[in-house]
Amino acid sequence: MSHEGHSHDHGTTNQTALKWSFILITVFMVVEVIGGLWTNSLALLSDAGHMLSDSAALGLSFAAIWYGSRSATSSKTYGYRRFEVLAAFINGLALVVIAVYITYEGIQRLMDPPSVVSTGMLIVATIGLIVNIVVARILHSGDNHENLNVRSAFLHVLGDLLGSVGAITAAILIMLFGWSLADPIASMVVAVLVFISGLRVLRDSVHVLMEGTPEGIDTKQIKEQLLTVEHVKDLHDLHVWSITSDFPALSCHLVVEEGTSQQKALKNANELLHREYGIHHTTIQIDMENRDICEDTICN
Repeated sequence: MSHEGHSHDHGTTNQTALKWSFILITVFMVVEVIGGLWTNSLALLSDAGHMLSDSAALGLSFAAIWYGSRSATSSKTYGYRRFEVLAAFINGLALVVIAVYITYEGIQRLMDPPSVVSTGMLIVATIGLIVNIVVARILHSGDNHENLNVRSAFLHVLGDLLGSVGAITAAILIMLFGWSLADPIASMVVAVLVFISGLRVLRDSVHVLMEGTPEGIDTKQIKEQLLTVEHVKDLHDLHVWSITSDFPALSCHLVVEEGTSQQKALKNANELLHREYGIHHTTIQIDMENRDICEDTICN
């Protein structure tokens, strides 16, 4: 049996990105709340509410990556890395709830459109757009976007960015045409986008929690490839799953010809998995053909 581990932990980079994103979003959230109350804009207030969730989500994501970097223990043999997936699940759920609330508020405003200070709304929304672009860029740089937890935070911020675009559009329409309905309509359009993003994060995090096959990995293809390894005659009990979003793992039994070097078979199989699929954590048991009793070899 082979147990190979390889760390793809970009924890330090992810923590730095989340820290600065959290600071920027939290500071501007306060500005947007004040601006929303001053201008009486639902688009700004709904975006501020979304930014409040972003602030909490980013803080949770930062804590998740910090907590997930803790060393493995006898009771948590994989460590705490899956906590990141739990945080992503919570973030996705928060997006869905926020989207529903914004839609409800938007419907109320459609029936009774309030007056809005469009100039102030435009200024605040424009600043918000700039802040969100900067934060989105930070979260999407390098390998950060490959982490499900960071990606869920990125989608929160993307929803805010779209919210700022909607608020700017609504402010311009109100300024030019006095169309007060633009404010609640803009907020509801953003709510739909936020809702879709939330469902995607929920789907991806649940897939990891259910130990589904990682995206982009075809188990049928892996089986076919492993059967091409020299002296491998059969393969069974193949499982591929994720410890967390950027940590795929695999286990299987390889049946090899009697008299074959087990170490060589393990080495060839692992090299194939590393090279073709980026799978660096494997548990492979070697079964000798025509034998009832398997001989296990452990490699670290």
